[in-house]
Amino acid sequence: MILCANPKAQYLAHQTEIDEAIRRVLEQGRYILGEEVNQFEAEFAAFVGVQHGIGVGSGTEALHVALAACELGPGDEVITVSHTAVATVAVIELTGATPVLVDIEPDFYTLDPERLNSVITERTRAIIPVHIYGQPANLDPIIKIARERNLLVIEDCAQAHGAMYRDKRAGSWGDIACFSFYPTKNLGAIGDGGLIVTDNPKLAERARLLREYGWAERYVSHMPGWNSRLDELQAAILRVKLRYLESDNEKRRRIAAKYCEGLKDVEIGLPKIRDGATHAFHLFVIRSARRDAVQAHLRERGIGSLVHYPVPVHQQPAYRGRLKGNDFLPETERAAREILSLPMYAELGDAQIQTVVNEIRGLVKA
Repeated sequence: MILCANPKAQYLAHQTEIDEAIRRVLEQGRYILGEEVNQFEAEFAAFVGVQHGIGVGSGTEALHVALAACELGPGDEVITVSHTAVATVAVIELTGATPVLVDIEPDFYTLDPERLNSVITERTRAIIPVHIYGQPANLDPIIKIARERNLLVIEDCAQAHGAMYRDKRAGSWGDIACFSFYPTKNLGAIGDGGLIVTDNPKLAERARLLREYGWAERYVSHMPGWNSRLDELQAAILRVKLRYLESDNEKRRRIAAKYCEGLKDVEIGLPKIRDGATHAFHLFVIRSARRDAVQAHLRERGIGSLVHYPVPVHQQPAYRGRLKGNDFLPETERAAREILSLPMYAELGDAQIQTVVNEIRGLVKA
């Protein structure tokens, strides 16, 4: 069996160091918001290239806390995409704000800047570009429009650990940015975890208060908040894995290059990389009008694959017919019909890659 993602392989690759980090935390006896979290916040912020990092309970909570730190709420509109994990839209509604959806660029699956002005209103307060699959969104025009219209930019970097746009990392361009450490991510915890990064000290301070009941000192709430804390075990594990993130991402890029070489003359769409960007290849996503047949063929041969994401948010039962923006998002809907994620993780072997390539070539050329 070739798995589509394999977080256990990431653990085994660094098992000795991870086991030692876990032992260190257990022996120290501080398990929530201790020195491991403090160190990881600083180390990851430095990796991204910003001043502040705030650890939280998950990637979803990173977005939720970030939006609340930006004081978004009822009456505000936040623009994002429908081609994303539902969390991106769900957290907008959690704050009481209104999601407004725009279509994606067909080549890169990210928010299309040319469609922004058509949905901006006097109530628009923020834009959330999603760096989907590890591909940075086209940030230059997005940020230009945001600055002209006095809007916040909140980067959703849940799949873009280490990705670059121009000469800066994803997460260092907007007013605030959010990362997920779900186990299958390029930088994955052994459980849930998330982190907010920003260069804005006011937003950082608000996020720190919001993640723990608004406490500036214990048991004294200076603003309404809630509980979304990164624990010491996850922080210690992530500190180990962060040391290998750059080399692991390079392994992912080499795997992607091997897929592209092996499938270059097959009738499927291969990933495109934006000029001036460095793709993190959280996922390797092909597209085909025969997607379902390709996936079924791979499944029969013990090869895992997934669709990220099969139902756009605006077409899901919980959201259908009630979200603002375009009711018809043609590029988003076409992508949902055609995309397929092939096995992708740093530990994937050459023989496994070749098996995937051979099976796709055998089917598509048949």
